Amino acid sequence: MSCVFRHGETACFCVFAEGLLSCSSHGRLCPSSSSISQRNNSSSAKLIVDHDQTTGVAVMHMQSPPVNSLSLDFLTEICITLEKLEMDKGCRGLIITSNQPKVFSAGLDILEMYGKSPERCGEFWKAVQEMWLKLYGSNMVTIAAINGSSPAGGCLMSMTCDYRIMADNPRYSIGLNETMLGIVAPFWFKETMVNTVGHRNTEMSLELGLLYKPAEALKIGLVDQLVPEDQVLSAATQTMTKWLAIPEHARQITKSMMRKPTIDKLCSNREADIQNFVSFITKESIQKSLRMYMEMLKQKKA
Repeated sequence: MSCVFRHGETACFCVFAEGLLSCSSHGRLCPSSSSISQRNNSSSAKLIVDHDQTTGVAVMHMQSPPVNSLSLDFLTEICITLEKLEMDKGCRGLIITSNQPKVFSAGLDILEMYGKSPERCGEFWKAVQEMWLKLYGSNMVTIAAINGSSPAGGCLMSMTCDYRIMADNPRYSIGLNETMLGIVAPFWFKETMVNTVGHRNTEMSLELGLLYKPAEALKIGLVDQLVPEDQVLSAATQTMTKWLAIPEHARQITKSMMRKPTIDKLCSNREADIQNFVSFITKESIQKSLRMYMEMLKQKKA
């Protein structure tokens, strides 16, 4: 059986920014109900999840125009969907991809960080933490099918997955480029990248705010595989079959062993991390940098 969840609507604009979600236990809590149909589809204006219980694989399509910016509302939709899938024993694997042309996700919605009250900024950052925690600590096999550019928060979302397949298109790019906006990536962004590409590559990437073309991303291990653009989803489906062939308990325990130290570090420092973000992002100098960046985007668009 498959399930597709559609959630609320939000308008998002420009972007290049950050991350994800929460500190709950990651075991599946609720058995899935048996059903005659093989596929369950539910969707919203911004998110479609197609869960095929014959294979045990769900595909989550992001479609929040124009560039899948991670607003508070969109992050909340993603988190709700992830929690439903995690609790469904019939869902063993998740592929994340985009229905928006030329972009996987442009990252955190800058409009959530500019001109907002400290309370709103704190609520937003908690949702960013939550998304990261839910994905990075998921019991499911997670594969990012990156069919467009994926800067900042889009890159972070990709790195939370077990495997990353990117379209081999030199027009696309991926990386944590927060410093180019005057923003400092928090420790859990940094550690996620260190765990993915190593300390020196992370140091260079974060200090310079680098965005990598697909071939460069493959070379440093930021993505695991490049395929023609029209084969990204099919390649992810084929790769998922290999991952699901591994004994589940052994794979899950190994994943937890590798990722638990980073997860625990954020879980024990969530409130302090939120306060650090709020204090930083509401500084006049940072607000000025964001304002200049948005004006630059407007000029480019014009």
